[in-house]
Amino acid sequence: MEAMLAPFAPVLLGFYYCILGVLALYGVHRLLLVAVYLRTRKNRPATPADPETWPVVTVQLPLYNEMYVARRLIDAVCAIDYPAGRMEIQVLDDSTDETIEVVAERVAHYRERGIDIHHLHREDRSGFKAGALEAGTAVARGEFLAVFDADFVPRATFLRDAMPFLAADPGLGMVQARWTHINRSYSLLTQVQAIMLDGHFVVEHAARHRGGCFFNFNGTAGIWRRQAILDAGGWQHDTLTEDLDLSYRSQMAGWRFLYLPDLTAPSELPVDVNGFKSQQYRWARGSVQTGRKLLWRLLRASLPWKVKMEAFIHLTNNGAYPLMIVLSLLVFPAMVLRRGSPMQLLLMVDLPLFVSATVSVLIFYAVSQLGAGEEGGESNRRSLRFLPALMGLGIGLAVNNTPAVLGGLFKRGGVFERTPKYAIAQRGQSWIKKRYRSPLGLSVWIEGLLAFYFLLCMVYSLKVGMWLSLPFLYLFFQGYSYMFLLSVVPTLRRASKRSQAATQSIEVESGPS
Repeated sequence: MEAMLAPFAPVLLGFYYCILGVLALYGVHRLLLVAVYLRTRKNRPATPADPETWPVVTVQLPLYNEMYVARRLIDAVCAIDYPAGRMEIQVLDDSTDETIEVVAERVAHYRERGIDIHHLHREDRSGFKAGALEAGTAVARGEFLAVFDADFVPRATFLRDAMPFLAADPGLGMVQARWTHINRSYSLLTQVQAIMLDGHFVVEHAARHRGGCFFNFNGTAGIWRRQAILDAGGWQHDTLTEDLDLSYRSQMAGWRFLYLPDLTAPSELPVDVNGFKSQQYRWARGSVQTGRKLLWRLLRASLPWKVKMEAFIHLTNNGAYPLMIVLSLLVFPAMVLRRGSPMQLLLMVDLPLFVSATVSVLIFYAVSQLGAGEEGGESNRRSLRFLPALMGLGIGLAVNNTPAVLGGLFKRGGVFERTPKYAIAQRGQSWIKKRYRSPLGLSVWIEGLLAFYFLLCMVYSLKVGMWLSLPFLYLFFQGYSYMFLLSVVPTLRRASKRSQAATQSIEVESGPS
């Protein structure tokens, strides 16, 4: 094997170290965010007094084919405690299925009880979610606009907890709440997703906000000042992350944002890995599109250098996914070529790069679990045992997100594929027979091939005694095989159940002979 790879050694190792170096830089950035978070973790804004006159708020609920969760969302929003006559609710419904009837029934139910709620149904889904929000904003009567996606269940005190901040500070354009998760313990997949989102909300958002950098509205569980939207140019749909795009435009227009980690909003995590992958694809592609659209303008703006650098890293960090694919193909040849290298070289070069690129991930998410307090400190400390699975899942997403990144570099917009929600709140509930399934894509089979490739690499390493390479190879194998199996097994189970149902139907129709 060494002799076969030797002629290509300079090129292979050159690419390998360059890619590992770039990933290490993103790892160092994660550690810097952790440092800022730890240094500022006690900096919490003082809660202002309640306003003498509560502002009018329009609560916007963008929906598209959400028959399983639409009722739950509307019921929760209509239970929000806010002064009479000061809250308007808009159900921005682009649905084409039974969701329309579910929404119509709930809206009529609450209108009869005196709640100011409106069912705004669009037959033309132009602009997708951004288009629906734009249409709703045009006719909203509120000075402030709260947004909740279909998978959220806002608490009754949400507006009373958030609005004093906006009412007291006319320069504040948006308040973002922290997401919590009603089905966190449903499966290994939801546990890992919850940790990933904790990293984003507990560490990233807090560090960016308290460090004086830009951070973003997350598309839901936040409240906008209408003027901050208008000054930024309104909702636009030339990216798949209209929330990220508007956030950066609004902050560049001079508006300040506030992140409130103690203001929480429960939500439902995707339980189907293909729905999760669809969500991640959209976020990755939209983030790259936003970077392509705004980075040059942002870098030329009169802003502090730390704001520009943080924004650059924030809007380009999904570029790590294509690099991860290349690294996946190079990591084993590089290990073979470096077999027998002096230990001093490995300690001086390889170890720092690997620590920066991989251990930084463990530290980042470990800190998020110790700091979240989402289910109580003890519960989140127990989540630390899922960190190895998180490492594998992060690698496994590379196949799914690489075409998203490449597509975002060259194409604007795209079809907004919404993430299926099934009203799954606890273990034991099944989603296999429910509608809105995300289809299997080509990425699934590439994940399977890469899993098989790393299995062969592990077998070879065992055969020749490359013991130190096994943990790294297993991490890649675990990530790709986990994504492959989670994608394929539910589909096979569903097909099997359909086949059994069809067989039983035929037997019933034919009757006894």
